[in-house]
Amino acid sequence: MFAARRERLMRAMRGGAAVFAAGHEALRNGDVHYEFRQSSTFYYLTGFEEPDAVAVLRPGHEQPYVLFVRPRDPARAIWDGPRAGVDGAVERHGADAAYALDELDDQLPRLLAAADSVYFSLGSDQRVERIVTTVVGQRRWASSTAAHIVDPFPLVARMRLIKSAQEVRLLQRAVDVTAAGLETAIRATRPGMYEYEVRAMLEAGYRRLGSPRDGFPAIVAAGANACILHYPQPRARIEDGDLLLIDTGAEVGYYGADITRTFPANGRFRKAQREVYEIVLEAQRAAIETIAPRVRFDEVHRAALKTLVRGLRSLRVLEGRTDRLIRSEAYRPYFMHGTSHWLGLDVHDVGSYRDGEQSLTLRPGMVLTVEPGLYIAPDAKAPRRLRGIGVRIEDDVLVTRSGRRVLSAAIPRAPEELEALVGSSA
Repeated sequence: MFAARRERLMRAMRGGAAVFAAGHEALRNGDVHYEFRQSSTFYYLTGFEEPDAVAVLRPGHEQPYVLFVRPRDPARAIWDGPRAGVDGAVERHGADAAYALDELDDQLPRLLAAADSVYFSLGSDQRVERIVTTVVGQRRWASSTAAHIVDPFPLVARMRLIKSAQEVRLLQRAVDVTAAGLETAIRATRPGMYEYEVRAMLEAGYRRLGSPRDGFPAIVAAGANACILHYPQPRARIEDGDLLLIDTGAEVGYYGADITRTFPANGRFRKAQREVYEIVLEAQRAAIETIAPRVRFDEVHRAALKTLVRGLRSLRVLEGRTDRLIRSEAYRPYFMHGTSHWLGLDVHDVGSYRDGEQSLTLRPGMVLTVEPGLYIAPDAKAPRRLRGIGVRIEDDVLVTRSGRRVLSAAIPRAPEELEALVGSSA
């Protein structure tokens, strides 16, 4: 899989050489590190999970794929575990040649010496950038053919935008693990719990089912906290009568889900809560139904937005014609984000949303979220009965040849299904 991706990229490069830097470990505090996760693009091309590595791709060369890695270190292995080392980079990770990282300054200029163009993302790694810019500068000085640096990101992003069957299987597994964790959490939710307890249940469920980490820190927001889009610190007590919004996604094989459900903590929607919820659910259904090949990406958002604005009128939050309210963006205090984003190795995955002046056309293999919401803050200009209600519903959708497949369709969304599920565990 990784070799095939490298071959595709080298064909797209049409000569030159490409250099990619792995991620680095980072200190959290004192001598404690954050948990390391490999850079998504580096993993996508190499499958190599250790920090501080450098990959070089040289189309047409006898050794087109070269890795620089940390050397094996028996002393450090006692503390941090074994490293692949130079031999492991070749034997287990498919490199045509490999060098210890401390040879980078000597070997990388040699590997790039004949390249008229070097594909490298400036700003991605200071040490590698210094070597690349020096090599390219020397080529410009010594040769009548001007060498230059090209950002490889657009090429890789186009590749990552269309998911293979294997990538879809990993995404589906991540969604299934998320579904199981969400169901466990919803069944266990009761008023009087704290938001962080629910998040802990999600994470425990994911780990039990083989997900090594979340794709992003779960948002668990009770009551008016749900009106904060990226609510950061789940510490509040869940009160009787609160809605609880959970936005979460397990990660499997580096691919992450992104699912949101909003439900009443006591198992019964209040009338106003249900009115808002059903508008958001209707908007999501309308958006999902538009997804198919050759449909423009922004049509998904427009379908949801039109339904939400009509709903805000029915709630007497907005007044006026729907088209005028959309043109004036009068809805922005209550719905301030897009309806969709790409999903894959990153929760907001790479890939353009536009093709020139137009919105990008959907193609089979693309995976996008559909997540309309309404957020009526406690101080919003709205009827008092609606204030403090925040609702978002999010599902993950694969574009297929014939239309769409909702990867998360098994997770309950209907109000009656959620009411039956909440608090039902012994």
